[in-house]
Amino acid sequence: METKLELRHVVYFLALADERHFGRAAAKLFIGQPTLSQQLQRLERQLGVELFARTSHDVRLTPAGQAFRVEAEQVLEHAQRAVETAREAASGRLGKISIGFNFAAGQQVLRPTLRRFNVDYPGLSTTLGEGLSGPQLSAVSEGKIDVALVYSGIPPKPLLAQRVLTASLVAMVVRHHPWATRERVAFRELADQPIVLLRRERSPAMYDAVFAAAERCGIPLTVATEVEDSGATAVMVETLQAVAFGSDARPRRPTEDLVAVRIVDPVPLVGVRAVWRPDPKPAVAAFLSSLAAAAPFPSPLGDRTVRISVQPIEHDQDE
Repeated sequence: METKLELRHVVYFLALADERHFGRAAAKLFIGQPTLSQQLQRLERQLGVELFARTSHDVRLTPAGQAFRVEAEQVLEHAQRAVETAREAASGRLGKISIGFNFAAGQQVLRPTLRRFNVDYPGLSTTLGEGLSGPQLSAVSEGKIDVALVYSGIPPKPLLAQRVLTASLVAMVVRHHPWATRERVAFRELADQPIVLLRRERSPAMYDAVFAAAERCGIPLTVATEVEDSGATAVMVETLQAVAFGSDARPRRPTEDLVAVRIVDPVPLVGVRAVWRPDPKPAVAAFLSSLAAAAPFPSPLGDRTVRISVQPIEHDQDE
């Protein structure tokens, strides 16, 4: 026959086992002495054994009571741990979170945020995935990842977003391009160059930032081709002797095929945003809290670092 214990009976039993006096145990539990006696008698009837040897002067554990005490202490310890675990999970201190990011956000935002996050929430595990902004935004919308740190304008409803940084775009050219040895070029000079762009579906905010800067300059852009990913960008830049666009977060390395050149007058700007779904699980709120605590983030733009709030913002102000 299966015996189901009530947790309160375990608590009552352990209180009396510790105090060995009904009056003191009842006071410790904030209940009446008759209630304590009745509940422990019910426990003994349920178990079919005597747990206490009672006299007019003393209360002692029987051998059965001593054996039961060992297990009861473990039961109570496990119950307390279950409560703590539930509270930790509700506060976002336990569980898992999946984070998507693009290269710029990974370098400038995600690294310092994760350092803070791992200190604040050591019980949370993270799954990270780097990719282009467009697919990352779709992954958030479809529930495949919890939060994205990407180039983004204000995302479509019901997604929520918070701008965390403003990044600048640079021109990417091959080593033997005339611009490769220059420190900077004016944006209007792009009017004379074939352009390679990521398709808008792959990086919508970058695509729009390039054309917004061209409109400000009043120049047309000659788009030689649109590509799917960064690897294809490098191939087509070399093949077509064209100019592409990249993040100012990507360092210039001698071993890379492409060289980054600053663009000025104007600098094409794009917002880096944290994007998540409404009513997120507690782990997302925890990550956003660490994101706010880690801000402001360093930016090559100097005066365009942004202090952020953890409040979910559906429509925030552009730079």
